[in-house]
Amino acid sequence: MNLARIPKLLKAANRYRTQHGLVPMCRHAVKAMRRQALGQSDILRQFSFVLETPVGKPFVNGDAAPNTVNWFIPAVGRGSGGHLNIFRFVRYLEQLGFECRLIITDAPGQDPAAVERDIASWFFPLAARVYIGSDHAPPAHISLATAWHTAYDVRNFQSTLHKCYFVQDFEPWFFPSGSASTFAEETYRFGFTGITAGSWLADVLHRDYGMPTHAIGFSYDRDLYKPLPRSAPAQKRVFFYARPNTPRRSFELGILVLAEVVRRIPSTHVVLAGADLSEFKIPFAYENPGIVDIADLPELYCQCDVALVLSFSNLSLLPLELMACGVPVVSNRAPYTEWLLNDGNSRLERPTVPALSGAICDLLQNPQVAERQRAGGFQTSAATDWAEEGRRLGAILSGLAGTAPARLQTRIDS
Repeated sequence: MNLARIPKLLKAANRYRTQHGLVPMCRHAVKAMRRQALGQSDILRQFSFVLETPVGKPFVNGDAAPNTVNWFIPAVGRGSGGHLNIFRFVRYLEQLGFECRLIITDAPGQDPAAVERDIASWFFPLAARVYIGSDHAPPAHISLATAWHTAYDVRNFQSTLHKCYFVQDFEPWFFPSGSASTFAEETYRFGFTGITAGSWLADVLHRDYGMPTHAIGFSYDRDLYKPLPRSAPAQKRVFFYARPNTPRRSFELGILVLAEVVRRIPSTHVVLAGADLSEFKIPFAYENPGIVDIADLPELYCQCDVALVLSFSNLSLLPLELMACGVPVVSNRAPYTEWLLNDGNSRLERPTVPALSGAICDLLQNPQVAERQRAGGFQTSAATDWAEEGRRLGAILSGLAGTAPARLQTRIDS
C-alpha cells in the first residue's frame, strides 16, 4: 500500500460524504477508493452480489403476516432525496396498517439502532425497524427493491411471497455502457412488479422489459413549501441545482448557461446549491450554500426569481417544490421531464446554452411572462397530494394476491 496516497484518499472520501452523504452508490465509491489504496481490484468480491445466491428459507404461508413489507434500501445518508421518498411512503404505509422493515444491504457493521436514530434526525421518525444485511432480514409477505443493487438482494431473498421494485430513475443511465450499466438494466428483467416514480418510467419498463408496472406520482410538503417574503425583491436571483457528481443533472451545461445569463444581465445574483463547489472555477460571482437542510430550502427558493433544474433522466422533487414556492422553473425538454413539466407550468427548452439562457433572461426581464408561469406552477403543484400517492401505493400492494387483510383493505378504501 502506498502510504503517501492516504491523505488524498481520505480527502476524496470526505468530500464525497459531504456532498452526497451515503447515497445509493456509496458502497461502490468506497470500494473504488479501497481498491486504489490496496493496489488491486477484487472483481469477484466486488460484484459477488450479482450472482444467484439464495438467502433465507423459502417462504411458506404463515411465515409472515399479510401486511408485512421489507424495504431493501441503500445505506442512509443525510440529504438523500431518494431516501426521503422511500421513508415518506413507508410512513404512509404504516398509517394504513402495514408493518414495514428497512433492510440496509450495503452497510456491514452498522448499528441498526444508530441508523434508526439517524433516520429520525435527518428525515422523520418511523415505526419501521432497521436490519443490516439480507441474511438478518425477517420473512415478509412483500419485499421491495429500491435501487438496482438492492434488486439483486431481493432476487436472492427467499423468505418472501411477493417481490416488487420501487423504481425512481432509469439507473442503467447512471453508468457508461458496460458491466455496471448491464447489471443495472438486467434487474428490470427479474419479473418483479414495478412501482415507478411517474408515468415515463412505467411506460419504459413495461414496453422495453415486459415488467408489470404501476405509476405513482410526486408531491411536496405543504407545511414546508409555500411562498415566503423576499428580503431583497429588487435583486434578480437565479437558483441552479448544481450537482457535479451527478452527471444526469448536467452541471457543466448549467454553468455555461448561467455564465451567458450573467453576461447578458450582469446584475444577476446566482445561487448554486446541492454540493460544495470550492474545487471548481466558476466564471461568475455566486452563492454556494452546499447541501441545504430540508427545513431551510423554502427560504432559499423563495428568494429567487427563476430556477434552473436540468434532468437527463427522471425528474427529482425539486420542480414541484419550487413551483409550490412560486419560483418559475426552467428545464430541458425531453420525455423524462414532460410527464410532469409542460409549457403551462414551466419553461422547457432544448438543452443548449442559447435556448436555456434565453428562457431565463426572458423570465427575469418580463414580469408578466414570469407571473403566468408562476400561476401555472401553483396550479400543477396544488393538484398533487402525498397522502393520495401513499394510498395508491397501499392499494397496489394490497392488490397482490393474498396480501391485505380485511381491516387493512378497509383503511385503504376509505
